[in-house]
Amino acid sequence: MPTRSVRYRKQVEIRGPRMQARSLDDGIAAVKAMAGVKSDRTYKNGRRRKDPEQTVEICVLLGVDTKQADQMIRGSLSLPKGTGSTKRVIAFADGELAEKARAAGAVEAGGDDLIKRIQDGWMDFDVAVAHPSMMGRVGKLGKLLGPQGKMPSPKAGTVTQDVETAVREYSAGKLEYRTDKGGNVQLPVGKTSFAADDLKANIEAVVSHIQRVKPASAKGQFLRKVCIKATRTPSILLNVG
Repeated sequence: MPTRSVRYRKQVEIRGPRMQARSLDDGIAAVKAMAGVKSDRTYKNGRRRKDPEQTVEICVLLGVDTKQADQMIRGSLSLPKGTGSTKRVIAFADGELAEKARAAGAVEAGGDDLIKRIQDGWMDFDVAVAHPSMMGRVGKLGKLLGPQGKMPSPKAGTVTQDVETAVREYSAGKLEYRTDKGGNVQLPVGKTSFAADDLKANIEAVVSHIQRVKPASAKGQFLRKVCIKATRTPSILLNVG
């Protein structure tokens, strides 16, 4: 049986029973408290290291059949209080649209030159947006960008006529989501340094959005389980939905 660290054992004491559902307010308070438990590494260099800030994440288990294409939900949303981080965005666009994309915050924008650069191995970006007129050329990057989740898609809102607005929103932290094979949707909802009310607003926005995009063909309970956690904490089951 693996030995658990002192920090983990202290965090479990704060969390309580693993399957005990907690209210959203209590869950957020517990995650912030668990994230505040420090690891004792003084034995390594004689002084305590400062733990980096942790990201708070939500995981929603959905009552969908992932073998059915019409039940695999995918989309994007902006959180009311942001995520506490920015993204490096590129834009596939020509001429004036490319200039507007750069002005809106794109780290790179262009057509064939940008496509060639990616084919040569450059991947230093988080999100790619594209004007619909570019997709005939961008399609050749599917095998490179698809496995990394970076391929522009109309469903995710990254193929759009309004490239400038898309670049601005994704640079500011707009999120893409999709169900995985297990029927889960997992998203960051802020940092542990966020005020509890800000985390609550973001979590409620995610849950409300996912409820709105419920596939018509999904039967039974849609929100089966909602959990939150920080980067280095156990998860907490929420009594939500």
